Amino acid sequence: MENTKPEKNFDKEALEFHKKGRPGKIEVVSTKDCNTEKALSLAYSPGVAAPCKEIAKNPDTVYDYTTKGNLVGVISDGTAVLGLGNIGPLAAKPVMEGKGILFKMFAGIDVFDIEVKSSSPAEFIAAVRTLEPTFGGINLEDIKAPECFEIEETLKREMNIPVFHDDQHGTAIVSGAALLNACQIIGKQLSDIRVVINGAGAASISCTNIFVSLGVQKHNVIMCDSNGVIFKGRTKGMNKYKEAFAVETPLRTLTEALAGADVFLGLSVAGAVTGEMLQLMNKDPIIFAMANPDPEIRPEEARKARPDAIIATGRSDYANQVNNVLGFPSIFRGALDTRSTQINEAMKLAACHALAKLAREEVPDYVSASYGGQKFKFGREYLIPKPFDTRVLLRVAPAVARAAIETKVARIEITDWNLYHDKLEAIQGPQKVFVRSAVHRVHENSKRQGFLPKIVFPEGTSSKILKALKTCQEEKICQPIILGYPDHILEKAKSHDVNLNGIEIINPATHPKLGLYAQKLFESRQRKGINIKEAERLMMEPSYFAAMMLDQGDADGMINGATTDYAKAVRPILQTIGITKNAVPAGLNIVLADNKLLFFTDTTVNFNPTAEQLAQIAIQTAQVAEHFGQKPRIAMLSFSNFSGAEGTPAKMKRAADIVRQLRPDILVEGDMQADTAVNQEIQDRIFPFSGLKGEANILVFPNLESANISYKLLQQLGKVEVLGPFLMGVRRAANVLQRTTTESTIFSSVVLTALEAQFITDYRSQKN
Repeated sequence: MENTKPEKNFDKEALEFHKKGRPGKIEVVSTKDCNTEKALSLAYSPGVAAPCKEIAKNPDTVYDYTTKGNLVGVISDGTAVLGLGNIGPLAAKPVMEGKGILFKMFAGIDVFDIEVKSSSPAEFIAAVRTLEPTFGGINLEDIKAPECFEIEETLKREMNIPVFHDDQHGTAIVSGAALLNACQIIGKQLSDIRVVINGAGAASISCTNIFVSLGVQKHNVIMCDSNGVIFKGRTKGMNKYKEAFAVETPLRTLTEALAGADVFLGLSVAGAVTGEMLQLMNKDPIIFAMANPDPEIRPEEARKARPDAIIATGRSDYANQVNNVLGFPSIFRGALDTRSTQINEAMKLAACHALAKLAREEVPDYVSASYGGQKFKFGREYLIPKPFDTRVLLRVAPAVARAAIETKVARIEITDWNLYHDKLEAIQGPQKVFVRSAVHRVHENSKRQGFLPKIVFPEGTSSKILKALKTCQEEKICQPIILGYPDHILEKAKSHDVNLNGIEIINPATHPKLGLYAQKLFESRQRKGINIKEAERLMMEPSYFAAMMLDQGDADGMINGATTDYAKAVRPILQTIGITKNAVPAGLNIVLADNKLLFFTDTTVNFNPTAEQLAQIAIQTAQVAEHFGQKPRIAMLSFSNFSGAEGTPAKMKRAADIVRQLRPDILVEGDMQADTAVNQEIQDRIFPFSGLKGEANILVFPNLESANISYKLLQQLGKVEVLGPFLMGVRRAANVLQRTTTESTIFSSVVLTALEAQFITDYRSQKN
């Protein structure tokens, strides 16, 4: 029963996630502004007739006037959904919507998910075949074997657009890349290795085929299923696809097959392999145990039996995760961009080799930063790139596109590969992985440092805070500490179905350090109007108590402001924790737009900062940008472009000059208007002398009102996500929320506060 309750709670939350607001996970969004009568007349009648007539005259222009060239159909009959089996097309729909999100996140590809109710492969084929005019490609998903083979083969033959069954080929391509690199590491040739496959479904057969295409000799492959070795003459549980891998052999069991084998590939069930079985394998065995959610053998068990093994699984919590998301988005990207008629063997192999080659390269700092500073280097623990490595799209899509062109299945050719690279980069908005990358960094830092940061929350009875803490617990972001009356907090948590087991709840009024904290506050503020009685009174306030916990090292970070106005919430932080030497306290908002990551400052603290203060704020913001792998490009904003006129323009120009003096390595310009700062075309056309060399990503506002108005308008009206504000210049990781905050934005703030706390911990340990 102990294991059942968490699963039920998770299921309940998943149902609420899919149901809340607009049901489901996807929507159709217009790519054109249609908010005027003229725009509507162009988008629909009578204007839409013009592209219709052009397409009728020349069908290829459909790619110029519609979304066909960037649209993939994710299509399933629901006969093999995840590990749930044949649950039908309706029940498959949430999975297909999720697949659409991955296409969009990792390759900018739009998706319509289609769930087909069919009684036979022929009926399914007939339905899908009619959809060719709609899509640039078809991704088949969650279709049971062996029917999936017939369906894909027929549709590939009869349709003139790419048809790709990801359950087969996605796993095959990524595991193929891992096999290439594993063999290189241990110094074995693919042509010499003996491979044992456990499982004979769609993915297993496709993996075997691609292994053979990569150089494994077919006679060196033994495939097993639930009935044992697939051998010539066997009749039980056979079909023509298994028959293709039947071999002449006296071996009948998986254990017998593993004796003397170099590679084990499992796409079967948990527990299918034991440590004793692995001891039968050759030196330096390659073990790909990819059953999900639990592998055929746990890596720790496999390593105990075979310390010399190279191990991969399908799980993200172990090294060498074989994740399909490394394959299908980039593969379709390359196929769509060349308008290919199919995804052929050469394109799959090109993806394999591109992934393998990428893993052998030096891993940039920003990739390590996305995983909490963990250093990756080609070897036994790093065979294939990480899913959030944004270089995957930049390497795999061009490789696939080149293969399509070389094998004559491309209908258009890419001639400027540098321009194509730039277009791929433009697809990857940094917001795609920003918060998730920060989560990874927190996890990896926690492993390295040996503890989760303690984050204190003074607003213990805030519903939004309590709900967000539930996610923080599950994601293992921090050790939360809640301030307030325990009975009130527990009652409020219970009303929201939030389990606070294991979370520390502190009542400041009864805490043993209350007197010490009051004394420390008095000592630091006695010459600023606070006497001991006032200090004792302030320590009864949760926000001051939380700030003193940070100051005294009893917590690593704090989050405040969900129920309090900003000025009141920030005051205890500034008065108690204080400012870092030479720093200027300032508010920073991170703006995540479609294809931009922008830093807005100062949005919350300084009413009318001087040029010197603005320069220091800009440098502090640049350090934050660099921490997230962004090259700082600072624009000092004003109402003029490079006028240097008296007042604001002169102040912003001087601020830019000071930044150049203090940090000559940073690109900075000003005074600049906001549109000029974020639009390179304007810079190039009107102000070619601009020193930004690209669009600004740090926008420094001349005063508080302009900054605050700008980010709040964007937050409510723009198609952007605004994180923060975050408090810069403070000695410890303390941040203040807006009262309009949501559970989601609280979670983001907690993640970034935890990350900041970990950074401060590292900095202090290095300094000592």
